[in-house]
Amino acid sequence: MQQQPGSRVADAAGEVAERVRKVVEAAGCSQREFARRIVMDPSKLSRSLSGSRRFTVAELARIADAAEIDAAWLLGSGASADAGAGSGAPAAPEPAPDPAPQTRPASGVLPPAPVAGRPLQIVRETVRLIAEHGFHAVRVSDIAGACDTSTAAIHYHFPGRAELLEAAVRWCMDEDTASRAARLADAAGTGTGSGTGTGEGDAAGELRQLIALQTPRTPQQRRQWLVWLDLWAEAARSTAIGKLHVEYYRQWRTTVADVLRRGIAQGVFRDIDPEAGALRLTALIDGLASQVLASGEGEGTSADDMHEALLAYVETELNA
Repeated sequence: MQQQPGSRVADAAGEVAERVRKVVEAAGCSQREFARRIVMDPSKLSRSLSGSRRFTVAELARIADAAEIDAAWLLGSGASADAGAGSGAPAAPEPAPDPAPQTRPASGVLPPAPVAGRPLQIVRETVRLIAEHGFHAVRVSDIAGACDTSTAAIHYHFPGRAELLEAAVRWCMDEDTASRAARLADAAGTGTGSGTGTGEGDAAGELRQLIALQTPRTPQQRRQWLVWLDLWAEAARSTAIGKLHVEYYRQWRTTVADVLRRGIAQGVFRDIDPEAGALRLTALIDGLASQVLASGEGEGTSADDMHEALLAYVETELNA
């Protein structure tokens, strides 16, 4: 029997959740990292593993793809999907239409999850197409063509356009967070900036690293910013995207406020309210980035203009 990708899988005995738990453990990574690999909200994965939420067919398909196992093994012989749930999405083919050949794990031994797979390919191509054309101009068939697969394969992993946008935004958030953490670790480890250079985390150097990370110079940075522009528009209309928007900016402003707080303690920044300072600086970054993206080649505000303006703001408003 074919199952709708958006259907929730019955799991009264918790057998499906237990199989997924084994997959996560075999992956050798944290639960949050595994959620990133399958492009799933970490809180949803946690609730599904605890039994307070049921997995959807599409989520199990992404888990099976990441672990390179047969999705039927995750479902088990007694699992079924609720009839009528997610009726707006086309039926998912069985087995999965085009992941790499899958085999049932021998003796319960599961291979480690690879960093990339079909779901991440779909998400990356979705991000690229949204950046180039805008979300509402991108069709599922466009994404399927970019992935050299069928629309059924796309729906197998992501039941609808809303799920694709949410996954694309979450992937961009995760990529930005990972890059930010790496930049801060580098600044802390090398003692960059005008501070002591002892590797204890010079806040001035960390703030410059964050500013460089948010300046849309590289193609990847520009793609992510273009997706953010669509995010802002959708956040005003979509509850799910709105929650992602709030979550991202809460994390981003907290990161900046923490850097400002450390800088105040180090004596490199003025004694200001860190949260208020973070709000003003992140708002300035958003406004300047929008101008850069709206400017043509050699016209308007350039990435260099944005970077210089941000450094000038730090110099006049934040530096002690």
